[in-house]
Amino acid sequence: MSLSDHPRAYGTAAVAAAFGAGVLLTLGFKDFYPDLQTRFRQTRRRRTGSKQHERKGSFFWSAPIQLQDHEDHPTAAHDGVAGDGIAGCIGNTPLINIQSLSEATGRTILAKAEFLNGAGNSPKDRVALNIIREAEKEGLLTPNQGDTIYEGTVGSTGISLATLARSMGYRAHICMPDDQSLEKSDLLLHLGATVERVTVAPITSPDHFVNLARRRAEEHAAKHNDGSKGFFADQFESPANWHAHFQTTGPEIWKQTDGKLDAFVAGAGTGGTISGVARYIKLEMKADLTQIVLADPQGSGLYNKVKHGVMYSSTEKEGTRRRQQVDSIVEGVGVNRVTENFEAGRDLVHDAVKVTDEQACRMARWLVEKDGIFVGSSSAVNCTAAVATAMTLPPGSVVVTMLCDSGTRHVSKFWKIIKEMTEQDGEAVDLFAELGIPKPV
Repeated sequence: MSLSDHPRAYGTAAVAAAFGAGVLLTLGFKDFYPDLQTRFRQTRRRRTGSKQHERKGSFFWSAPIQLQDHEDHPTAAHDGVAGDGIAGCIGNTPLINIQSLSEATGRTILAKAEFLNGAGNSPKDRVALNIIREAEKEGLLTPNQGDTIYEGTVGSTGISLATLARSMGYRAHICMPDDQSLEKSDLLLHLGATVERVTVAPITSPDHFVNLARRRAEEHAAKHNDGSKGFFADQFESPANWHAHFQTTGPEIWKQTDGKLDAFVAGAGTGGTISGVARYIKLEMKADLTQIVLADPQGSGLYNKVKHGVMYSSTEKEGTRRRQQVDSIVEGVGVNRVTENFEAGRDLVHDAVKVTDEQACRMARWLVEKDGIFVGSSSAVNCTAAVATAMTLPPGSVVVTMLCDSGTRHVSKFWKIIKEMTEQDGEAVDLFAELGIPKPV
């Protein structure tokens, strides 16, 4: 008998045939539209910077498909998903190509846009958050009982601490030298912090801003007599500083470059950034060929410590030594002692580049004129050193540096000098002439 004589059997066979066709169509869909699979995979890689969680597909197509992990870091902001309060806006900053520098050098110069961190808008957000969390684990801080975080800082760490203190149930007391820009201390006051601007003094003085913050923390219990605690953040020596960059900044850079990184260039104030990233890249990822380069402003002794093994600044030369060694308009990087954080990665630093105030000013002006990037002095130092480092590497090399904070915090000091320079010289034309660096041939 034919199937036409039995409608029920005919219908069953038709349904089975349609189901089979549907399966084949679904499984083979990407064979008909292979570019969709490719675009999907490329988009996910750009967003995650990783090739993890890939597996081979079925025999119907050979391209791997991407599996998504929705349980990774549930409190952090990933792929547009809201994080846990302001702390969820810290980290996962973009790595941008500074086009004018890449085009001029013939090398790819990338910069981590740390000014996009959501609390204090600098890499110090990572540090401040980790310091507070570690202190909570050790019972040194308890939220919502009047505990106060004390810190000696030139500004950025204080701003990060003050912001996070507000959101995490603490008070902040910041001691800072009086030669720092007024924008920073004004912002700290608006964030509710107590601010002490103190006369610049050497680290050996009990009135140095860091030593004063430590003393204020020690005096807290007796002064307040309410059961609250005073906690000295100690950003220069606390290992929670470099750990923050080892745990977050380093892995992010490695993932965003897919491990194709010829040099990492950064300045050192506390030394946490360069040490943490260096330890991740060199020790965790075993990237033996990646160079770690210090960007050091004038007046700092770290350049000579890296190059010659001796902490020395030209301001200490016989006949020129001054009681106060500060001779740079650059804020946030450069120091005349080896901190515990810098020591943690010092042996991994291959080279150092000395950057003058004039070079920093000219680089900042170049970035805003050519790329629309408006940054502060430490970022300008980093970018200058990145260009100098790039020119020691083969064409096509990849150099990564840090954009630390916005120029809005440096208007009254650093950018005032740049404005005067621009009025005198006009717009910059040649990068290498501006920086006094030999032009590539």
